[in-house]
Amino acid sequence: MSRLLIVGPPGAGKGTQAARLTQSYGIPAIATGDIFRHNIANETPLGIEVKAIVDSGDYVPDSLTNALVASRLEEEDARDGFLLDGYPRTLDQVAYLDQLLASKGQGLDAVIQLVADTDAVVARLRKRSIEQGRVDDSEQAIRHRQDVYARETMPLIAVYRDRDLLIQVDGLGDIDDVSKRIIDSLADRGIHPAVVQ
Repeated sequence: MSRLLIVGPPGAGKGTQAARLTQSYGIPAIATGDIFRHNIANETPLGIEVKAIVDSGDYVPDSLTNALVASRLEEEDARDGFLLDGYPRTLDQVAYLDQLLASKGQGLDAVIQLVADTDAVVARLRKRSIEQGRVDDSEQAIRHRQDVYARETMPLIAVYRDRDLLIQVDGLGDIDDVSKRIIDSLADRGIHPAVVQ
């Protein structure tokens, strides 16, 4: 089983590719946003804490995010492999994940970075927001989110590149083509799908 991480700018199709990878490799997609929503909906002690923070408009601190992810990785379906999406986001979270996996004698197998031209992604998201009537999704707002993503993930990308875990894949184009690029790049590292394509 594989322990993977996927990163990519908003609008690069990360969610779509994450869903496909989990099917191909027989591993669960673990997205922090989903974990937050699940815990809030089920009113777990951590969920109640997260809800109070989110309701007040603050960011969920690393310590709480780490605890939620650690709890999710203990679940049966994630014991032998997973695809993390949206975590880690900070260098402190990278260090925590390293320690968590090392304590189980594990480590990440690869970090997939979907690379996409900013102007192309902005055009894609602008078109989607117009089609869905999301008038508040202005080009300026979309570009701001791209800038925040780039600024936040740059240090993480550098860490994983230094560890030779980084696989950069062109995230633009046909969905099937992007999936094939990812699977081929993983296969080059000896990471093969659990499910025959």
